Amino acid sequence: MENNPKRISEMTQKALSSYYVDPEEYNKYNVKRGLRNRDGSGVLAGFTNISEVHGYVVSEDEKTAIPGELTYRGYDINDLVANYGIEQRYGFEEICYLLLVGKLPTREELEEFCEYIAVNMELPEYFTEDMILKAPSRDIMNKMARSVLTLYSYDDTPDECTIENMMRQSLQLIAHMPLLAVYAFSAKKHHFEKKSLILHQPKSHLSIAENLLRMLNPRKEFTSFDAEVLDTTLMLHADHGGGNNSAFTCRVLSSSGTDTYSAIAGAISSLKGPKHGGANAQVIRMMDNIQKNVKDWANDTEIYNYLTKIVKKKANDRSGLIYGMGHAVYTLSDPRTGILKEKAEKLSKQKGLEEEFDLYTRIERLAPQVFADVKGNTKDLCANVDFYSGFVYKTLNIPAEMYTPMFAIARTAGWCAHRIEEVLCGGRIIRPAYKSLCKKLNRVYKPLDER
Repeated sequence: MENNPKRISEMTQKALSSYYVDPEEYNKYNVKRGLRNRDGSGVLAGFTNISEVHGYVVSEDEKTAIPGELTYRGYDINDLVANYGIEQRYGFEEICYLLLVGKLPTREELEEFCEYIAVNMELPEYFTEDMILKAPSRDIMNKMARSVLTLYSYDDTPDECTIENMMRQSLQLIAHMPLLAVYAFSAKKHHFEKKSLILHQPKSHLSIAENLLRMLNPRKEFTSFDAEVLDTTLMLHADHGGGNNSAFTCRVLSSSGTDTYSAIAGAISSLKGPKHGGANAQVIRMMDNIQKNVKDWANDTEIYNYLTKIVKKKANDRSGLIYGMGHAVYTLSDPRTGILKEKAEKLSKQKGLEEEFDLYTRIERLAPQVFADVKGNTKDLCANVDFYSGFVYKTLNIPAEMYTPMFAIARTAGWCAHRIEEVLCGGRIIRPAYKSLCKKLNRVYKPLDER
């Protein structure tokens, strides 16, 4: 049949009815679509000591919204970020240690940890040339997943699932991930856009946030505040409970007994989706569209009217979504958003982008009313972390192709912690049930010539 679009289209049309499920079937069998209960809460699938995402309380079967809370190993994310600011030091590496080990490190432990990360940042010999430069990808997340899978071949004990071996693999992946992302981006620009190939080596005395900014900038230039802001975004993205799509993917894969590289590559592939980690790039595309179509950024009425068009699927990508608004767990507020919004405001003043930042705040304020008026949706609706993260990355001159990879770099520590926890505590392969509707077809086999 070769690549015949007409034949493929015909096959597709014939297949469509075979995939249809009557929506009433979901209600009849009380199927938890998306592993969600009818009130939108997640189906309880396990326990975790790694982090907690809290956005509502349930009392007497009634769900009540509360201000969002995020804790890592029992520490409130607001306290962690605030204290690193007070002590004027970078915190992402310490967050990685906290998630993996379960406690905050001493000064000596943190220094040893950072030294180990720095020593292991370099990729295996010839890896960059053979895996990244000779096989570039148009999508950085795809390249990262493939690169992580390939690292399996450079590991002497890739399948060993002892906690010591998984911890070693986790630390090396945390160290490698910035280079996998940045070098994949450089290879893409060089191969597909014919840009100059510039590969900066990481410096062992710099933090992960500093190295990322240094390696992404052709002149290796960045300010201390730029690094502070990026370090904060990495901390905010480091983990988000065991139920988020990529962490759950990692846990599902780990429950099968597969290796660390396969589990993390699967998590990266999940995060790539626009409904998960790819949402920050969607926000930027939406904002570009709004900025082009709203003449007066300070006019609430004009903004409200255009948001109404978006929700009615008459503008932007016609999905009906205001990207960056709403969350599966948080209702009144996303604790990460408040932290990032404060950093974004300071950045906007430094970079002369106050009007653009003001537009973001107006959209954040108006969007819930638009949804209420157009959809009749009176549920609490807050801006999630993706709403401002894209603005922050853009202001830091981080290329749009790197927005979701930045998320992956940060989330690697959380994924690895969830993998270790699943292997040690899960005990059973994750295998939910699917109700089959095949019996209703009641088909009888016919020989090929009689069909």
